[in-house]
Amino acid sequence: NQRRVHGDSNLNKMEMSSTIGEDDEGQEYTSSEESEEEPTQEERKKHKKLIASLTKKPLITVNVLHTQYSVVKEVMEKGFGYKNSLAPEGEWDLFWIDTAVTAEMLSKMKPYQKINHFPNMSSLARKNNLGKNLMRMKKEFPKDYSFFPGTWLLPLEWNELKNEFAKGKCKTYILKPEALSQGKGIFLVRSLDKINPNEHYVVQRYIKKPYLIEGLKFDLRIYVLVYGCDPL
Repeated sequence: NQRRVHGDSNLNKMEMSSTIGEDDEGQEYTSSEESEEEPTQEERKKHKKLIASLTKKPLITVNVLHTQYSVVKEVMEKGFGYKNSLAPEGEWDLFWIDTAVTAEMLSKMKPYQKINHFPNMSSLARKNNLGKNLMRMKKEFPKDYSFFPGTWLLPLEWNELKNEFAKGKCKTYILKPEALSQGKGIFLVRSLDKINPNEHYVVQRYIKKPYLIEGLKFDLRIYVLVYGCDPL
């Protein structure tokens, strides 16, 4: 009988351990909270679904309607796990487009939406605009902007170009169409007779003894990813 009573007393102590404890100063305290019932299996499932919905990464939608490059669509979907959309209208988070962006489109964008072009990119992307802006900066900061050769925009600066030829300081000039790319339409001249003054060209002094690779000119480019600009 004594062993049975002793066992019951130990059991009672174990049951009470969940409600009796000590605070930081060693004083005993008793919890007044009642033990909660175990949740049912259905409640457990609902709880797991709720936690999953709260911690799930939101799905990013990318509008790829106006890009012809399949690699963009593949990287977005398989690389980043984004959802590609071809809808002309609708909700999207990122808009990937191959051409310039209109001011109207930018004005309709919501605060959370992003696009892969900045406004007025043609100020740098088109040769004539780039030349014009470089010359403007050179007038303001001649020491800092002395890294590019003399530049003239045709047909606007035809008279200035004629004066430059008359000086005879440079024998060879390079002409580039203002809106083409990939080396198309570029040629060298040593005489004004070879130039049509009514055509739209960017003319520059041809640098003597340029660096060559196996006798050919080359481009050395540094690509910088600018992923955000605030304010835009």
